Amino acid sequence: MKFSLFEKLKSSSVYITPNLPVIQTKRYKFSLLKLFGFFSVYTVFAIAAFMILLIITPLKDYVYFIENEKLDVQSERIKELEGKVVFLMKELESISSTNKKLKYALILAGTDSVDTSAAIYDSLRSREQLPVGGNILLPVMKLLGTFFGSDSNAEKIIFIRPSDGFIIKDFDPQKGHMGIDFAVREGSPVYATAGGIVVFANHTVEDGKMMIIQHGSNYFSVYKHCSALNKKERDVVLQGELIALSGNTGYNTTGPHLHFEIWENGKAVDPQK
Repeated sequence: MKFSLFEKLKSSSVYITPNLPVIQTKRYKFSLLKLFGFFSVYTVFAIAAFMILLIITPLKDYVYFIENEKLDVQSERIKELEGKVVFLMKELESISSTNKKLKYALILAGTDSVDTSAAIYDSLRSREQLPVGGNILLPVMKLLGTFFGSDSNAEKIIFIRPSDGFIIKDFDPQKGHMGIDFAVREGSPVYATAGGIVVFANHTVEDGKMMIIQHGSNYFSVYKHCSALNKKERDVVLQGELIALSGNTGYNTTGPHLHFEIWENGKAVDPQK
C-alpha cells in the first residue's frame, strides 16, 4: 500500500501555464520529485549565500548592531524597573514604620496610665508661655489659686487656638469628623495648643504631615495636613510655640486648611468646648 502510494507520487506531475499577453500559451510539466529537488537545492543555495555574505561582508556588523541595540534597550528597561522596585520597597518600609509609630501614639492616647504629676509636666507648667494677645484666663486662675489654694493634681489644662484662621467645619463625630477645620493659607503658622511632648511627627498617606502632642491629664492634641513640621518626636513644646506650618498634604484634604483634634482619655472631644 505504501509502496503504491510512493509510486503514484513519483509519477505525479505539476503543470504550470504562464499568463502571458500572447495568442498561444504553452504549458510546462514538472514532476513532483524534480520540483521538490529544485526547491531543496534553491533553499540550500540561499542559506549558503546568506552565510557567505555574513562572513565576508560588513552585513554581520549591521545585524549584530540591531541585536545589540535591542539588548541595550531591554537592559535599560530592566534597570529602570529595578530602580522603581527599590523605590517602592523603600516607600513601603517608610509607610510601615510610620504606621507603627502612629499606632503606638494612638495606644498612648487610649491609656490612662500617664503620670500627670511627672517632673516634666511640672517643668512645663512652670515654663508655660502665652503668645502675644493670648489667653489671660490661665494667669488669673493661678492668681486665684494662690489666694484660695488649689490641688495641683486636679489642675485643668487651658487650651489656646492653634491657628489664627476661622473655623470652617465643626466637630461632627457622627460623620467621622473628629475635630475642627481652620481655613488658613498654605504655610500659615501652627501653634501648640498646650505644653507637652511630641509623640508623633511624620507623614501619613491619608492625613499628610501630622503631629500628635501628649499633654497632662490624659489629653492629646492632633494637627493634620501640615506642609512642614518644625518639631520631631520626643521634643518638649510649650504652649503657643510654633510647631508646624499649615498645608494641603494627604488624601483626606480638598484644600489648604488645618485639621485640629483634642482627645481626652482616648475619646475625641469638641475643641470649641
